[in-house]
Amino acid sequence: MNLKKIIIFIVFCFAGYSIGRIGHVFGGFLITPHHWIYGLLIFGLGWFLRKKKIGNILMAFGTGVFISDLKDFFYFRIYGQDINETFRFWGLD
Repeated sequence: MNLKKIIIFIVFCFAGYSIGRIGHVFGGFLITPHHWIYGLLIFGLGWFLRKKKIGNILMAFGTGVFISDLKDFFYFRIYGQDINETFRFWGLD
C-alpha cells in the first residue's frame, strides 16, 4: 500500500468512528440495534466490493463504526438502549 491509500483508510476509519460516537451520545437512549452491528454490515459490504475503490472505503468506514461500539460487542449486546454512563468521545463504548 502506498501512503495515499493509508491516509485515505485512516481518514474514513476516523469518520466512521466519529459518526459512531456521535450516534452513541445523541441516540444512545433509543431502543435499536447497537451500532457495532451496522459497522460489521458495512465492513461486509465493503469486503464484497473490495476490488473497487468504494469497497476499501466501506471497509475502513465500517471498521471505525465497529470500533466505536467495541465494548457492546465484547458483552454481545445486540439490541436495546446504551447503558447510562459518562459520555466521552475518545472511548470504546
